[in-house]
Amino acid sequence: MDRRTLLSGSWKVIIGVLAVEAAWTTWDFLRPRASAGFGAEVEVGAAEGLRDGDVRHVAAGRMYVVNVGGQVQALYQKCPHLGCRVPFCESSGRFECPCHASIFNRQGEYISGPSPRGMDGFPVRVVEGTIVVDTGTVIEGPPRGRLTYDEGDPGPSCLTQVEEEHRQPPEQQHDGEPGDDDPHGDEGEHGGDG
Repeated sequence: MDRRTLLSGSWKVIIGVLAVEAAWTTWDFLRPRASAGFGAEVEVGAAEGLRDGDVRHVAAGRMYVVNVGGQVQALYQKCPHLGCRVPFCESSGRFECPCHASIFNRQGEYISGPSPRGMDGFPVRVVEGTIVVDTGTVIEGPPRGRLTYDEGDPGPSCLTQVEEEHRQPPEQQHDGEPGDDDPHGDEGEHGGDG
């Protein structure tokens, strides 16, 4: 084998390897990927582990899974009003939006506030004892005025607790001379040298 044949064969092998790498990279980029988390099916856990009345937040699915009267539901954590995350208030037993005070019962049905409807949800199924939620399909929440769940008397609202924590104390009267609250006094920022 002479030198010319060896170099020609080497170049053909190198070009062939590069072509295979380019094809592999293109396939890897274009092939559909199995998605996980929000926008796909999310396994929540064992169905038997969710007791009647339980509310469980599932961050990976951006949802709450609730069991009301033996019926398991998945509720989207996003408020239908303007999209704020709606936390569940343990003391009242309701979902209470901290942004504009929309309130929903444990089933996501509208109670009060500016929300146009109840909380949106996702389809739920149980596969071999495991709760599976399809977060890629959003089911529009129930219309205002439809209440099928009697929650009894709710406890104290978390919204009033938040309001009390953020309430500003009344401004205190200042008895000193004008300018006493200025750390530099009348001398300004650089002292009296100015």
